[in-house]
Amino acid sequence: MATPANAAAQSPEGICGAGFGRVTGGTKAVTTPSGRRYGTVYLLYNGKTQQNCVVTIKSSFTGTKTPVSAELTVMPKAIKDTKQSPTVRRDSGNFKYYAGPVKYWAKQACVKFWGTIKPLGHDPAVARGGRQSWGNCGG
Repeated sequence: MATPANAAAQSPEGICGAGFGRVTGGTKAVTTPSGRRYGTVYLLYNGKTQQNCVVTIKSSFTGTKTPVSAELTVMPKAIKDTKQSPTVRRDSGNFKYYAGPVKYWAKQACVKFWGTIKPLGHDPAVARGGRQSWGNCGG
């Protein structure tokens, strides 16, 4: 993903694009098991395109490429007598400021979202955050 020069000041709305807004419960800290916060993962929705968007923005190690991920899992609305499988979309790699945007159509669908940030070097503490239960199911 291309990273703009002013990425450190980017908002999740700016990264996801026009029409996206944060959803209730869609802002989660990305923390290590010991409680160190390395950033925030955001879930946004665009009513016009009916897409969700996930972005993980670093607050630690900014400007240095470190492993960062943003993940969106979408469960389509159940269809009678049809087994449904979730769709997973992920952006991961070594990024200076953020991972994402990860977008997927989510009208009448439940979603989960997740983000990770890992420092370089000997520190094994991976920060994780998001929601691993289904939510924001819409109508």
